[in-house]
Amino acid sequence: MYNTSLRIIKDTAEAEDVMQEAFLTAFTKLAMLTDNKMFGAWLKKIVINASITASRKNNHHREVALETIEYALTDSDGIVTEDLTTIKANKILTTLNQLKDSYSTALSLHFIEGYDYEEICQIMDISYSNCRTLVSRAKESLRKKLQVV
Repeated sequence: MYNTSLRIIKDTAEAEDVMQEAFLTAFTKLAMLTDNKMFGAWLKKIVINASITASRKNNHHREVALETIEYALTDSDGIVTEDLTTIKANKILTTLNQLKDSYSTALSLHFIEGYDYEEICQIMDISYSNCRTLVSRAKESLRKKLQVV
């Protein structure tokens, strides 16, 4: 749930706060849950909705603090060996975070969380055609940014 919130919020402290508030909301509304087997999906939807709401409230220019940048230490040869798949995944996630908030949220919900267009429409409160257009434009924007990198 934390990773879901972090992908939308893009701030660790804020994601923790949103996740805690989502758990409190879920606890207070636990009586509304009709099927106990759906608890995970129900909780995830609460976390996503709380994250989107918080993201909309904090929709301002985000700066990256120097402390959050990770530096790789190299050996005496200056060569860092990492798994190529991990490098590609990190590059995609980093580039995804550089997209507009609506683009990164739509792509995260679609590709990482596995929601279909109808579910994304409900979560983001947009029409079906707008959702398909948003995901299509977000994919194209991601492709362009990855080609530059």
